Amino acid sequence: MKEAIETFKKDKLIHKKYAYKIISEAQKLFRALPTLVDVTIPENKKFTVCGDIHGQFFDLVNIFEINGYPSTDNPYLFNGDFVDRGSYSVECILTLLGFKVLFPDHFHMTRGNHESQEMNQIYGFESEVKSKYSSLMYDFLSETFEMLPLCYCLNKKVLVMHGGLPKEEVSLNEIRKIDRFRKPPSGGLMCDLLWSDPTKMVDNWTESKRGVGIQFGVNITERFCKMNNLDYIIRSHEVKMQGYDLMHNDKCITIFSAPNYCGTIGNLGAYIILNSPDLKPEFYTFQAESSAKIKPMAYASKLFSYMT
Repeated sequence: MKEAIETFKKDKLIHKKYAYKIISEAQKLFRALPTLVDVTIPENKKFTVCGDIHGQFFDLVNIFEINGYPSTDNPYLFNGDFVDRGSYSVECILTLLGFKVLFPDHFHMTRGNHESQEMNQIYGFESEVKSKYSSLMYDFLSETFEMLPLCYCLNKKVLVMHGGLPKEEVSLNEIRKIDRFRKPPSGGLMCDLLWSDPTKMVDNWTESKRGVGIQFGVNITERFCKMNNLDYIIRSHEVKMQGYDLMHNDKCITIFSAPNYCGTIGNLGAYIILNSPDLKPEFYTFQAESSAKIKPMAYASKLFSYMT
């Protein structure tokens, strides 16, 4: 993978036959996974969780340079929204899928709300793939996105999803039963896992300003964690100026790994290191890289809005 990464750094692409091979092998792995994947982190080992990347390839590589490249001794979970907005989404997704193929049990990827055709048509990924490769490649990657798991449960203590929680009482078994092999619905449990956001404004829940999903309060988080014997949840989906945020009595953590989002926001990026067995989160922040020659949103529709 390091050869591919060096190729991408030079604003070049790997040959399409290698790209197809990576995607095909990754599909075999994702297809075999459940909707909620249980991950065991061995005692005295670390586990890194990263948030949104959004096509910011040079920032993705910077994470690996700082924290170490993925390996059996350095496992990662990337929590959705790998593509769109940033103009190196192709390079990001091929890098991530490549590491999944190399380390299938130690490299994990969650589906985000941007792993969908509806979002990719607006925010640039479709145009980028067709420009750099082909329509067939885009269809192949869209198919792959529908295979991605929705949640990961770490040592039966921490649940990771891209968006957030539903307003209803939900068990982990109900999440396991979701048919994820489809386009995201406009409502219901799968939608909430991809789209919902925590809030401090209400204790229970309210409608989302996004127009999809909900805003869930501390009572929803506390109830969900208690019902499912969890210490806390990790989600992404929202820009945070420090790269991370803790809410709901520290039971709801947001992690966002795209610094200077869209080239304009000025936020830090962050990732979390969890050390087994206690899984107490340690937060690490980093500045944006300035190596990208193609500006963010170069492939996006002119009708876009800033809905993450």
